[in-house]
Amino acid sequence: MENETLIRLGAFAGLFLLLAAAEALLPRRPRSQPRARRWLTNWALVLLSSLMLRLLGVAIPLLATGAALDAAARGWGLFNALAWPAALEILLCVLALDLLIWAQHLVAHKIPLLWRIHRVHHADRDIDVATAIRFHPFEIAVSMVLKVSAVYALGAPAVAVIFFEILLNGMAMFNHANLALPPQFDAALCRVIVTPDMHRVHHSIHRDEHDSNYGFSLSLWDRLFGTYRASPRGGQLGMEIGLGQWQDTHPNRLGWSLLVPFRKP
Repeated sequence: MENETLIRLGAFAGLFLLLAAAEALLPRRPRSQPRARRWLTNWALVLLSSLMLRLLGVAIPLLATGAALDAAARGWGLFNALAWPAALEILLCVLALDLLIWAQHLVAHKIPLLWRIHRVHHADRDIDVATAIRFHPFEIAVSMVLKVSAVYALGAPAVAVIFFEILLNGMAMFNHANLALPPQFDAALCRVIVTPDMHRVHHSIHRDEHDSNYGFSLSLWDRLFGTYRASPRGGQLGMEIGLGQWQDTHPNRLGWSLLVPFRKP
């Protein structure tokens, strides 16, 4: 779709800068690690993930938006067969894709091989807007394969896929942000969407806490499936972030982070 890349990059960069400024002015927690080294590693992981998607494009020529256009041209997928009103199709596709990402996240915690890859994200010793982009390239590739499969199955309109990608990236940056929201506002907002306080529980050092609050956009799925946790046992300021076996500066290093899937549990 014309200008899709510019739209997505513009939304991503603008929101990243806005949230980075907001959390610098209104931090929820003090940092335990220097920001410069962490952010350099996390941004390097983004660049490597982008390269991974380009390589994946050799095996899967059509990624998410291309898959939507191809499905429409071929008449494949649920909504291409139903031909419901466009607004309803977009809404239902966004909801279905959000549920898919929630389920993928839960499975990444439950299947040992996927957890080894996902640990890269959880190894970050602090949680802020840059944690939202900290994923191993292998995980990004797996996520794209699942997303493309879902887009074909749904017959999702291309505009729904683009909107969902922007929403997912934006919400991930928002709920990872080290941002202090007024408690009453956060509690009200959390009834609908995933807030920073809600998602921060998911990054707790305690396994029973990071096996909760899997949502990225809507808080509905965790409440519906019984994986919602309101607060960490140590409180938002007293909780420890990261993984218990790696409470040092190693997660700040790119080479170390890339090798996490091959490290012992």
